[in-house]
Amino acid sequence: MKRTRFSSRNRISADATELARLATGISESGGKLEDAFWEARLAEVVDSLLANGAEDDLNAALDRLFDTNPVAHDELADMVEARSESARIAVAGQEFDVLLINAPVLAWSRYSIPSGVVPKSTLAALAVQLGAHVFAADARVALVDFLFSPDQLPRSFVDTRNLTRELGEAALAGQHLKLDTSNLEETNRFLSDVRYLVGAVVVPRGAPIFRWNEKDGTREGALKEWIKQGAPNLEPLLTGCAYQPLLADAYHAACRNADKASRPYSLRASVAFLQATQGVTAEQLRAVIGPFHERRLEEYRIGFGPRDKEATWHGVVWPLLGSEDENTDAVGEIETVLRECGMKEITFLDHPFPFEFCDDCGMPLYPNAESEVVHPELPEQGHDAPSQTLH
Repeated sequence: MKRTRFSSRNRISADATELARLATGISESGGKLEDAFWEARLAEVVDSLLANGAEDDLNAALDRLFDTNPVAHDELADMVEARSESARIAVAGQEFDVLLINAPVLAWSRYSIPSGVVPKSTLAALAVQLGAHVFAADARVALVDFLFSPDQLPRSFVDTRNLTRELGEAALAGQHLKLDTSNLEETNRFLSDVRYLVGAVVVPRGAPIFRWNEKDGTREGALKEWIKQGAPNLEPLLTGCAYQPLLADAYHAACRNADKASRPYSLRASVAFLQATQGVTAEQLRAVIGPFHERRLEEYRIGFGPRDKEATWHGVVWPLLGSEDENTDAVGEIETVLRECGMKEITFLDHPFPFEFCDDCGMPLYPNAESEVVHPELPEQGHDAPSQTLH
């Protein structure tokens, strides 16, 4: 008798199944020794898949665990990130550790925030300042000669792994990496955004990587000196922008830190922008905060307008990140930032809004004081005005 053929949509490959099994083992481990057993085997499988370009298997395992075992999902995600952003290279019998790093910069401007090729002299100066203030004494640094927007960063774990190795080899050769820009995405235009300086740091195996790994170093001290000494070298790259350098860190951690820091930064940029363009004080503005849901709470949206009128001039999206949910006091954090900016009238609408966007332009819709979702419109908007969505 012929058997019925069932759909294979929910099947995953043998490699993806093995990833899920090993990650589950780590999540159920009872101690460090067992952790090491599972982690060594998981790292071996992940390395093989990354080397073979098997991005689909990695994502299939992550997707399956996200639905069935969140703890194992996080273990696998941590491992894939770690193996894609690090490497070990042997040269003339000596082994070196390679770490992909990212130095984010928060920026806002009434005009376009630049991204693009970094001149050689500027790249060299930035590498010197990073080496002097952020990385350990024995570290070698190589940077990509490009200031990335979020849309231009590596799109996959495999791409990240390949970039890590290219930069590691460049650092050992005492060079920086020239990027092929022919296939890069166009930069979306926002009033507030993040730019990224990406590179790699190489140290002898087991040696300190960052300044704060050394006995006399701290993260706070490294950031202070990076802002003081490194920030002036960013100015030619960010003409017409206000900007705030963040501390360089391991690639994925730095991206997450930038995502988190960009939320309050966008609120402050929004208030400053409206004050400058509309000739109002912060006290003359009103902010309306609303929670927006799809299957779950996805984000808060903040509509800005004049305190004495019904108009909504501007909007900011505050996405939930990582494990944040409706129990996270995001509203309290938003209100604190707005009050620090000098705003007095802040309204929170404590009921769910649908996760809607403008049908014509795709812009998020924002809450107003009448509990409606509306398209923000500035009273006067020249041809060079940025998008009204702040990220």
